[in-house]
Amino acid sequence: MTVREIEAKQESWPIRGSFRISRGAKTTADVVVVRLTEKGLTGQGECVPYARYGESYRSVLDEISTIRDALRHGAGREDLLSLLSAGAARNAVDAALWDLEAKLTGRTVASLAGIAEPGPLVTAYTLSLDSPEKMGEAAKANANRPLLKLKLGGEYDIERVAAVRSGAPKSRLIIDANEAWAPEHLEEYFQKMADFGVELIEQPLPAGEDQILAEMQRPVPVCADESCHDTATLDQVAPLYDYINIKLDKTGGLTEALQLAEAARAFGMGVMVGCMVGTSLAMAPAMLLGSFARFVDLDGPLLLDKDRPKGIRFDESIMHPPAPELWG
Repeated sequence: MTVREIEAKQESWPIRGSFRISRGAKTTADVVVVRLTEKGLTGQGECVPYARYGESYRSVLDEISTIRDALRHGAGREDLLSLLSAGAARNAVDAALWDLEAKLTGRTVASLAGIAEPGPLVTAYTLSLDSPEKMGEAAKANANRPLLKLKLGGEYDIERVAAVRSGAPKSRLIIDANEAWAPEHLEEYFQKMADFGVELIEQPLPAGEDQILAEMQRPVPVCADESCHDTATLDQVAPLYDYINIKLDKTGGLTEALQLAEAARAFGMGVMVGCMVGTSLAMAPAMLLGSFARFVDLDGPLLLDKDRPKGIRFDESIMHPPAPELWG
């Protein structure tokens, strides 16, 4: 009979400076870590509770507490899909279960999942929302990075992108409006972004208020983030968007994320793999989606003052597969 020990706790990791998007700024990454121990081996996973979806570290810990007995007596990843709804809590537990199974079997998570082993990936590097002048300065300081992601906020966004393009003329650019644009701005903004060579526009309109996208010419591909969480929401966004941003904290873990990536392919949609601001422990399972993704945005550890011991190694914007001591 399976008997596991379960530990779930909140941790806080200082962000270098601050991280600002259209909805506000934060100076720490507040995460929840789950550890499951069986036969002397421990699997671990991390999630980032997100207030945009009504989550807090307390609500996530409370969710996890409701399934302690099921986990203690052997509940697995497929069981989780009915025990917890998609979201951060399920993600942390799902990741811990994958990691635990890998350690118990002596196989990698990629092998267990039947997908390619992750190799080095080029991740986007995020420039927080700021004035055009400061974002231009940040772009200049990171002009050696091949892919920059810009957090935008509505007013002055054209000036922001112009300043970044001037500061980093050779970098590829993707942008994330975090639901901050208005429908009346779309035609002008889309064309300007195309002129600047922007390759992807992420979530320009609020989720649920984006039907106009189906009627518009889109000179730059548009990616659903807040509008698409899991496979249940994919058919709603497929007519509106060209890409989806798969984040494990939205899907509720790698198990659902792998299904979502395959379903997106069937809909003819492109995939971006993204993250909340967290440590390497949160990025490690997301790296397994790299083979599905045209765009990878897993720079969370680069935005922190420090990362976990045995964290993912970054050579500038190239991230390397995690050490087994960390995950997978």
